[in-house]
Amino acid sequence: MKKVERDFYQVSLKLILNNDKGETLLMKALNTGTYAGFYDFPGGRINVGEFEVPLPDIVRREVREEIGDVEYTLNPHPAAVARHLIPASISGLKSDIRVVYLLYEGAYSTGEVRMNHEHTGFRWLDLNKIDLEKYLTSGNLEGARMYVGRKKG
Repeated sequence: MKKVERDFYQVSLKLILNNDKGETLLMKALNTGTYAGFYDFPGGRINVGEFEVPLPDIVRREVREEIGDVEYTLNPHPAAVARHLIPASISGLKSDIRVVYLLYEGAYSTGEVRMNHEHTGFRWLDLNKIDLEKYLTSGNLEGARMYVGRKKG
């Protein structure tokens, strides 16, 4: 029997943050990297030392780092999953980085979005009314499609 080689993935926790108008917060990506020219959901990868930290707490940490102290209610169960590839040419490593996205849903309450250095702007857009491919790509697009499809079904 042929031995199966297992792949290694990093995990990124993203937030689909919706306001009371049915719009979702999208962060404009930097002009470099895999999302150049597209938007991103707030969130990020799990840090070393966070293995035993509850995933919703990591989502909250990542979101706070990227958009500040915005208040929201977080559904503690992932709303969608997706995959993203960071090519070796831009990963800083000698190989591609494969990332699994767990996308959580949140309901915005209050607070001003304050971007950090990882994004250049933001917009609130209705995922059901936009051409997703115009704004999102790769893992974000896959996750948004699953999320929108789940909401419709």
